[in-house]
Amino acid sequence: MLNEYKLYINTFYIKKKYKIIRKYFTDSDIKILDIGAGNHSAKKMKIVFPECKYYGVDISPNYNNDDEDFQLMEKFFELDLTKLDYEAIEENYYDLIVMSHIIEHLYNGDLVLEKLINKLKSNGIIYLEFPGFRSTKFPSMAGTLNFFDDGTHIRIYSLKEIYNILLRNNVTPLKGGIRRNYSRIMLLPIILPYRLIKNRKLLATDFWDLFGFAEYVLGRKK
Repeated sequence: MLNEYKLYINTFYIKKKYKIIRKYFTDSDIKILDIGAGNHSAKKMKIVFPECKYYGVDISPNYNNDDEDFQLMEKFFELDLTKLDYEAIEENYYDLIVMSHIIEHLYNGDLVLEKLINKLKSNGIIYLEFPGFRSTKFPSMAGTLNFFDDGTHIRIYSLKEIYNILLRNNVTPLKGGIRRNYSRIMLLPIILPYRLIKNRKLLATDFWDLFGFAEYVLGRKK
């Protein structure tokens, strides 16, 4: 029963997280390029878009994925994004590109983003999510509540900068700002005691929505 409840809550969170994206697609039969395909991203995306064709990109296949994740993928591209060599990925092909909490790990994320936009088909949607500058002012906490808690964070990108990269590359920004899941905030009085009982510690990610840790930009290619 507990596992079923946990699955229900996780599914609820995942659908809420991608609510912004889902409204732009009338069905789930789309081709998705997920930049950063670890942490069981294939399973999570299939919850949101059950009929999608999922293509994952990551520097390694070994980041919290299992056999089921790879079975759900059409293809996995093992790439170092900073090398800017994406010939293996089809151009003008994908309906949706998701780049969630990746760009802040890249010193040349602006160039990476420009090249990835070429993979998006006309009228395709791109979604980016990343820690905002405001996160540099938050308390430090294990699991990253302050931008500098994560030693692999190497560059802070602003909404304005991301907007301008999209505009230069024929993508119209549709929405952007602080990314908050208000349902998760409302459930914090339940989540936090559960964490303390189960794990004897709190997770920094549980506070992301409350503090407004992440910013997002969603755009459509012309």
